[in-house]
Amino acid sequence: MNARSYASPPRLVLASTSIYRRQLLERLGLPFETSSPQTDETRLPGEAPECLAQRLALAKARDVSQQQPGALVIGSDQVAALGAEIFGKPGTVENAMTQLQRMSGQEVLFHTAVALIDGHNGHEQCENILTRVRFRPLSEPEIRRYLEREPALDCAGSAKCEGLGITLLDALSGDDPTALIGLPLIVLTRMLRAAGVELP
Repeated sequence: MNARSYASPPRLVLASTSIYRRQLLERLGLPFETSSPQTDETRLPGEAPECLAQRLALAKARDVSQQQPGALVIGSDQVAALGAEIFGKPGTVENAMTQLQRMSGQEVLFHTAVALIDGHNGHEQCENILTRVRFRPLSEPEIRRYLEREPALDCAGSAKCEGLGITLLDALSGDDPTALIGLPLIVLTRMLRAAGVELP
């Protein structure tokens, strides 16, 4: 499908109210709006982490696309996984404590999916970006001190790598450094260009 060319910047909508994703998207210098998707994020039986992330990213973008006809809509979702075990947003300090104790000394895979839907022609793009994160062995006092200063209750896996959470890690690797924060900008800019948006 051939990309459209825009005489002026298109109406861009981020299907998220996450402050982290909003701050990342602001880096591109494009005007955009935000809209909260109404999406059931329940994992399907036997669903692989990367499939869950992609399904939810698309579901969020589709939901907002229906509310915002004609717009370019961005959806994103992140799933942290240790084997078959999935870690979502902890929500409480107790859950964050449990997550970090479980991930101590382990390599955790963060799957960050991003989707772009063109409301004019219905064209959908979606990709999953993998980031490998190795947590160093963490003592209970270290985890408690971290959570007192940076609860990270709204971050999958309870560790905010762009903040104090970086002190919990031994190493991380991936193709897009912004993926771990929540919105993979390298992939997203490729999608936007394919949709006819001029960047930078």
